[in-house]
Amino acid sequence: QVQLVESGGGLVQPGGSLRLSCAASGFTISSYAMSWYRQAPGKERELVARTIRVGSSTNYADSVKGRFTISRDNAKNTVYLQMNSLKLEDTAVYYCNAWRATLSQVNDYWGQGTQVTVSS
Repeated sequence: QVQLVESGGGLVQPGGSLRLSCAASGFTISSYAMSWYRQAPGKERELVARTIRVGSSTNYADSVKGRFTISRDNAKNTVYLQMNSLKLEDTAVYYCNAWRATLSQVNDYWGQGTQVTVSS
């Protein structure tokens, strides 16, 4: 059974840090693009960070560049999002995503989300 389970969310003050984890099961993340998205109340889901399996390249939303770092541990089948210098506007539900396209199919998996609240 394919699963993505996020953890590490919580309440943090502005300027603080959190590390989110996304543990995958039922498939191997090494062949997938792994991403973190977020959705704030009343807003659309947006891409926060992505790590592409080939060459370990990463890309980030402009709003988090220099503050967030995405990483993957293929041996643990887990993806992380280190979030530093958190701002009020980072408050959202954060979702993990795994995506892969082959000649015959597209696999697109989502986790259930973890709440991050930045508040003083």
